[in-house]
Amino acid sequence: MWAVLLVVAVVAAVSAGVGGVVGASLTGEDAPTPQGANALNNDVPSDVPSRAPDTIAGVAQRVSPSVVSIRSTSPQLSGNGSGFVIEDDYVVTNNHVVDAVEQGGIEVVYSDGHVSRAEVVGAAASSDLAVLRLMDPLDVEPLEFGDSDEVTVGDTVIAIGAPLGLEGTVTSGIVSALNRPVTVGEGGQEAYISAIQTDAAINPGNSGGPLVNEQGMVIGVNSAIATMGGAFGEQSGSIGLGFAIPSNQTSRVVEQLIETGEAPHAVIGAVLDLRYPEQGALIMEPREGRDEETVVRGGPADQAGLRPGDVIVEFDDTPVRDANQLVTLIHTKAPGDRVHIRYVRDGEERTTVMTLGSSNS
Repeated sequence: MWAVLLVVAVVAAVSAGVGGVVGASLTGEDAPTPQGANALNNDVPSDVPSRAPDTIAGVAQRVSPSVVSIRSTSPQLSGNGSGFVIEDDYVVTNNHVVDAVEQGGIEVVYSDGHVSRAEVVGAAASSDLAVLRLMDPLDVEPLEFGDSDEVTVGDTVIAIGAPLGLEGTVTSGIVSALNRPVTVGEGGQEAYISAIQTDAAINPGNSGGPLVNEQGMVIGVNSAIATMGGAFGEQSGSIGLGFAIPSNQTSRVVEQLIETGEAPHAVIGAVLDLRYPEQGALIMEPREGRDEETVVRGGPADQAGLRPGDVIVEFDDTPVRDANQLVTLIHTKAPGDRVHIRYVRDGEERTTVMTLGSSNS
């Protein structure tokens, strides 16, 4: 109920007029061992003093050459976002960044000022992720994905990007929370993210940039921020609440986008009541006088034995608070995954196993 006292509007980290045009809403151990050395193989610029690779400055020096600013080639579009180079000269960024700057063509700017045109390989609004192919790439080391399942609250993280168009901006902080349900986008283009929350300063224009750990591995893609709001048409900056798409989800979606150009998300084949006030996610009853299906015949929920009026209270061993959180949890899975469901019917708790369906089937 903190929202009663603090009105928080989550806005995609691309600001209108200075950084982009997309809005969003908030619905609601040891560091990982590097899988390889490439994440820190970029040469340190010759005009700066070198720092040890295991320091924040050292990580930033070696990762920054592989982080790019993304903008439109059209002078009529002033928005910008961020991205980072992975293997084979692909660039990972947010879908809302690409959507804001795609009209008229896309170009990326490296940290040394080199500019390359880019084309969209694939984009997934449901994950807020996109992949670009560079037309004139520089020879920089591709960044590598770390294991976001190994991230824990308190880990040091570094965000690199182009807030307000200021390329090569580096901020640091810690992981503040995990599995934070966040909804980015609107008008049928919503992405439901079980996000990594960080207090590293993320501002409009950071969207699509990497959130890296102390080894320079990408553990998240910066996607949204919470703000205190402002006057109509205005956005305020970081208040220490930034949200990133976990790397494990990102790497899966990116692989699909590169292979097929699309990345369908998992579905359960049931209509949920977003206004249900109690604990859990209620499968809606058909409205009186309307011929409608709230549980798709032959769909995943139907095959798992779920019916209208059932309340899902646990999804794959995670307690479900409400429908928005359940949708977020579903989007962390892949079509075809088998998950354990606990639900309540007529006051009695039951369990079942569901095989998730695909949004494009």
